[in-house]
Amino acid sequence: MTNARKQVFHRGIAAPLLQPNIDTDAIIPSREIRRVSKEGLGDALFSGWRYRSAESREPEPGFILNQAQYREASILLAGDNFGCGSSREHAVWALKDFGVKVILAPSFGGIFFNNCALNGILAIELEEEAIARLARWVQADPGGNRLEIDLAAQRIRWREGKEMRFDIEPARRSLLLEGLDSIAATLRRESAIRVFEEQDRQSRPWVYEFPDR
Repeated sequence: MTNARKQVFHRGIAAPLLQPNIDTDAIIPSREIRRVSKEGLGDALFSGWRYRSAESREPEPGFILNQAQYREASILLAGDNFGCGSSREHAVWALKDFGVKVILAPSFGGIFFNNCALNGILAIELEEEAIARLARWVQADPGGNRLEIDLAAQRIRWREGKEMRFDIEPARRSLLLEGLDSIAATLRRESAIRVFEEQDRQSRPWVYEFPDR
């Protein structure tokens, strides 16, 4: 495998879900949040739309992720303000457990956007027309017309010879490329933190003195 190939973040089937203002309660309804674990939540993803009833789990044939050509989708092409609403991190957990790696939308709910990066999902902001163009190409042959996301180069590759550039904050890009969450990123500086604590203890010993209880 070449170094260039290693830099490709993901290649997969993209499902167009272009409705604007899809909130976190649509992504995972509150009734589905019955656990603190991140695992097993993929079954609850879009449960109000994917199933004819929450109890029977009978698939709703018209919903895009139930259609044969999109069942293995790992990329979502979304509408404006995706992930708005409540701050529940379960929405990102459910998407990841289902297999979603990348979401492209004109804009995102702020907390949802941050939660994506901290949980290994790449959220990309693109112009609405660019997403519509990708959606038209994908819909012509969902299984064959797959998107390739090169995070290192910040490029989306689609039809032969066609690329779109996207912007991403360097810190967010680094987290995703290295597979880190905020705690793991902090622990990479553990040695420096220990040096600071020791120096601070010497200069401000009273801060570290606690009365017996």
